[in-house]
Amino acid sequence: MNKVLAIAAFVAAALVLSGAEQSPPGKALGNPTAPIRIDLFSDYQCPGCKMFNEQTLQPLINNYVKAGKVYLVHREFPLPIHPHAREAATYACAAEKVGKYEQVGDQLFKMQDSWSKDGDVAGAACSILTPEEAKKVRALASTPQVASEVDEDIRAGRAEKVAGTPTMIITKLIRRFPVTGPVTYAVLSRFLDSLLD
Repeated sequence: MNKVLAIAAFVAAALVLSGAEQSPPGKALGNPTAPIRIDLFSDYQCPGCKMFNEQTLQPLINNYVKAGKVYLVHREFPLPIHPHAREAATYACAAEKVGKYEQVGDQLFKMQDSWSKDGDVAGAACSILTPEEAKKVRALASTPQVASEVDEDIRAGRAEKVAGTPTMIITKLIRRFPVTGPVTYAVLSRFLDSLLD
C-alpha cells in the first residue's frame, strides 16, 4: 500500500511541476483521478483537428471520459501558419468563462471553412451564444487573462515537444505517450484499452 501511495504522490508532484493541474475546469472533462489522462493540443483552423473533433472526440468522451476511464484536458495550440487560429483559441477560452467552451469549440470546427476564409472568428464563435453571452465572450476574448491562458497552453505544448496538431499526450501513471495526427476512434480505443488492461 505504501508503494501505491508513493507512486500517487510522485504522479501528483509531476503534474504540479508540469503545470498540468492548472487547466480551467471548463476545459477539462471527466474525473481527475481517472487511470488515464489525455492532454489534447489542438488548433481550430487545422483541418486534421477538425477531423479529429468530428470523428473521434465524441466517442472518446462518451465511452472513456464519461465512464471514468479518461480525464481529458483541452489545450490551445494555435499554429503560426494559421492566421486566425490564435483568435479562435481566445474565443474558445473566453467561452469557457461563460460555461460554453465545448459548444463554442465545436462551432468553430463546424464553421472552420467559413471563418478561415473571411476572418469572422467572432461571428462563428458567438453564433451559438445568447446575445448576453456573446457580449461577454467578445469582451473577454481580448483580455490579457485570456491571452495568458492561451500562452500557457502553448508553453505546455512546447514543453511536451508538440510540433503539430492534433497531438495527444496520453499519460498512464508515469508513462507518457505522445500521439500526433487525427487518429481514428478505432485505433485510439484499442490503444486506450491496452493501457487499461
